[in-house]
Amino acid sequence: MMTHSSPLQAQSGLSKAFRKVCKMLMIGVLVFNTQIGIADAASSRIKDIVNVEGVRENMLVGYGLVVGLNGTGDSLNNSPMTRQSLMSMLERLGVNVRGETLNTGNVAAVMVTAKLPPFTNQGSHIDIQVSTLGDSSSLQGGTLLVTPLMGADGQAYAVAQGAVMTSGFTIVGEAASVTQNIPTVARIPNGAIVEREIEFDFASLQELRLGLRNPDFTTARRVAQAINAFAKSPIATAENSASIRLTKPANYDKSIVELVTDIEQLQITPDQHARIVIDERSGVIVIGADVRISTVAVAQGNLTVQITEAPQVSQPNPLAQNGETVVVPRSDITYTTGEDGKIAVVPQGVSLQELVTNLNALGVGPRDVITILQAIKASGAIQAEIEVL
Repeated sequence: MMTHSSPLQAQSGLSKAFRKVCKMLMIGVLVFNTQIGIADAASSRIKDIVNVEGVRENMLVGYGLVVGLNGTGDSLNNSPMTRQSLMSMLERLGVNVRGETLNTGNVAAVMVTAKLPPFTNQGSHIDIQVSTLGDSSSLQGGTLLVTPLMGADGQAYAVAQGAVMTSGFTIVGEAASVTQNIPTVARIPNGAIVEREIEFDFASLQELRLGLRNPDFTTARRVAQAINAFAKSPIATAENSASIRLTKPANYDKSIVELVTDIEQLQITPDQHARIVIDERSGVIVIGADVRISTVAVAQGNLTVQITEAPQVSQPNPLAQNGETVVVPRSDITYTTGEDGKIAVVPQGVSLQELVTNLNALGVGPRDVITILQAIKASGAIQAEIEVL
């Protein structure tokens, strides 16, 4: 049986060892100097690619005070909200400080945020995050006072309080300081108690919608077909590229909860668009497995100029009556024009593996690959979408 190699492989003159490495990289994830990932079209459970309508988290937010800081709190003169909040809290506790001069650095005004998971029962605990508002330098060692957490409707759904935990610190000396991580942000595991439940009678629903996390018409149709094949009746309909409507069968004697549980385990193969994702800041390139390229010629060569400065000191003769010491510049300039660069032809319909192998054969790095891919896309030779982060 005869084998054929691409034109670029014939021109590259790669060693057998390097070809073996390229062949190994074709399987799974291909890595340049930084990283190139390939999406593998494998089957997935329906529960991993869809969201069930109504089953979602809710954002909570509150405003409170952290006390007990070791002089790292807000400056009351620069943070009027901290001063007002401190006075209001003391007045509610029976302490009148109106008209008094407050000068404490142990209090900080903070915003408290949390996510209320779906179907969370009253009395359950949830994690919270605390972030400073004023000029506090650290929350280390502080304690959050009782803080109601509000939802988008203005109702309080949880109450937070407890000792904050920071993952950073700041050490200040006379002439230097050291800061690790972000000491002005802290967490309190299980720091809030749920006081109000979100009413949602999921079990009584007769129909609901499944939302695809990555909208695609082909995937939506496959999900509906898999559900109908399992139920042996047309209970699922793909409404559009993002949602599938599911109706409880008339002869199904269980609840909608059990129906969702059954169909979540069904396996399908999600489809995806041919896409290339480029992060120019980090040099990361992710190329989808369905990317195809038409016939195109690629050349890569750079002009590199290196200038080395070595100034010398020129002094007059010791017996000379006139003269002065001067610095004489000395420059050494070298350059390379990339004359040994290669030009190669990428044949029509070349696969991702062949493209990566060919670019490696040219000795192209990730930064140059980004430029090459954008140039090929501009020529209309790439049948894929390029997304630049």
